[in-house]
Amino acid sequence: MPRISFLSLFTLCLALAVALPLGGLLLQALQLGSTEVWRHLATTVLSEYALNSLLLALGVGLGTAFLGTLTAWLVSRYRFPGQQVLEWALLLPMAMPSYVIAYVYTDALQFSSPIQSSLRAWFDWQRGDDVFFEIRSLGGLIGVFSLVFYPYVYVLAREAFHDRPASIEEVARSLGLSRVAALWRVVLPLARPAIVAGVALVMMESLAEFGAVAYFGINTLTTGIYKAWYSFGDKATAAQMALGLVGMVMLALALEKRSRGKARFQTASGRKPSPQPLYGLRAWLALGVCALPLLGGFVLPAAWLVYLAMQESGLLLDARYLGFAWNSVMLSALASGLALGVALLLGYAARQSASPWLHGMKRFASMGYAVPGTVLAVGVLIPLTAFDHALIAWSQNLFDATPGLVLTGGMFALLFAYLVRFLTVAVHTVDSSLQRIRPSLDDAARGMGLSRWQMLRRVHLPLLRGGMLSAALLVFVEVMKELPATIVLRPFNLDTLATQVFVLAADERLAEAAVPSMMIVAVGLVPVVLLTRMMRRA
Repeated sequence: MPRISFLSLFTLCLALAVALPLGGLLLQALQLGSTEVWRHLATTVLSEYALNSLLLALGVGLGTAFLGTLTAWLVSRYRFPGQQVLEWALLLPMAMPSYVIAYVYTDALQFSSPIQSSLRAWFDWQRGDDVFFEIRSLGGLIGVFSLVFYPYVYVLAREAFHDRPASIEEVARSLGLSRVAALWRVVLPLARPAIVAGVALVMMESLAEFGAVAYFGINTLTTGIYKAWYSFGDKATAAQMALGLVGMVMLALALEKRSRGKARFQTASGRKPSPQPLYGLRAWLALGVCALPLLGGFVLPAAWLVYLAMQESGLLLDARYLGFAWNSVMLSALASGLALGVALLLGYAARQSASPWLHGMKRFASMGYAVPGTVLAVGVLIPLTAFDHALIAWSQNLFDATPGLVLTGGMFALLFAYLVRFLTVAVHTVDSSLQRIRPSLDDAARGMGLSRWQMLRRVHLPLLRGGMLSAALLVFVEVMKELPATIVLRPFNLDTLATQVFVLAADERLAEAAVPSMMIVAVGLVPVVLLTRMMRRA
């Protein structure tokens, strides 16, 4: 009992600490905002913001669910030309920042681009001819986000499909179900927690994204939050809208969990299915289906970046970018390790405890992904600045010395913001793996006299290896691309590749921005390839 109480108490305190920035936003939201700002937003643009946000989240969620699940099923259950390469290559769009791909597609498809200029010259098209899809639209944004974010669903669905024993499908086929019916009625429902976890991450990322949304000129709730905060100077209204985003995500997750009822999704033991070889037209069709999202989400944007970078060949050997790359890798490694450790502790403690307080705090602490990065950065500064000032006052009174800004003057505030922002990624990934571990294994371990810490080390960690590697991969790549919180909280003289891309792109120097963008992609490829191979061996 004391060990159970200690684990629950320690985990609850940890969840409270991570939830401090969201609590600061909540206190800010409870203040009375400007009624004029609310009236202006409600009578002019608030309904448009809400509708666009809803359509964006639903469209990207459906698009990524389709692309991620279909590609994961094909590469995990079939063997066709290029299947082994596509198994890890389909993760490559994760290394492509959404704001970079927005710049790339806009630059490549605009009226004055070489693509449109060549097509007009070949086919004698005029400016007024309605032959080009307007990329800077809500449909274009949904398409771009779907191509960039589908790996979140793919990596979790692929792991879920790999974990299912072959006997499940064999029993379904013996009962008269076709292969498609077995997939629809048996395999997909069993992979539901993993798919839902990936879609939830995608929807939260879409709702919180600002750079690409603003560049496309689409008004969403995130746009309204920034306008209320920076244009109108009304922090209370901005905090209320930000918490409204969090509430929307929590409501969606609660409804999905309620729809499951008492269903459980543990992994059964048994022989894993061997990939079925495909031949002829089916093999090439599977190759084409898997290659299309990779082509649109990585190959074509990367090729356009190379084209732009060649126009600025003198910048390719700039030594500054090596320093930016080191800063990005260092911050990403520290943040991914921190988020993975906290997510593992939260998930394991929630599995061992039935405390509603612990489960509630865990869900609230993992909602930072739905808050725009700049707003979350301000939420991080509120408690940390108060602590720094209290520490300075205490040190002056007792020791007549000033320690300086211990938390907000260095990397601590930035790493803490990364933890709050991307803990959701790690928690959803670890939880989806924990749900597939049967409770009977816990009972057997207790019967053998193992403590909860021994059970975690000797039973759960080996079974969670694939999920933990997936969580580390996702968080690492996310931190590599993170921009708003990094700009606000980074210490002096600590620039990253993402901040450099932002500075150059903001000045419309897209050719120069292509160089650090390519380095973000190149650095992100290393963990993608290495961790994918480790996941395959696990």
